[in-house]
Amino acid sequence: MKQFRLPVILAACLAGSFVLAQNVQELSGPSPDPMEAVPAAPLERYVTDDVRQMRAYPEQPPVIPHSIEGYQLSVNANRCMTCHKREHVQGSGAPMISITHYMTREGQMLADVSPRRYFCTQCHVPQADTAPLIGNTFTDMADMGATGTGSE
Repeated sequence: MKQFRLPVILAACLAGSFVLAQNVQELSGPSPDPMEAVPAAPLERYVTDDVRQMRAYPEQPPVIPHSIEGYQLSVNANRCMTCHKREHVQGSGAPMISITHYMTREGQMLADVSPRRYFCTQCHVPQADTAPLIGNTFTDMADMGATGTGSE
């Protein structure tokens, strides 16, 4: 009897996953032929008003409120640091990168930006004015009437 259960359970799981896979809409859009050449959609325009955006959740990396087109970001050069590094913020008026960018994984402070935090666009992205790919019904706690401790 035990030998019979495993194939039945496996078959049921496979059938269930097949049914679920059939109802999932692809984000790239429907395509009857996956090998068909489809023209690429035009790139969206970036928001370049230099206005800082509110973060959607705690610890979210801030979005980049300006164009970074043409910025060099390689092992040898990082154009972001010409404005956002601690030594340059007074002259540029740009916000300084977080102090966490000067720390090792163990929390040891470094004299310069940590190599693991050097490639800005692995966490920070320019903001584009686009429609969301999927719907979102997220409601912030503050919008639901929640108040912080000591706010009374």
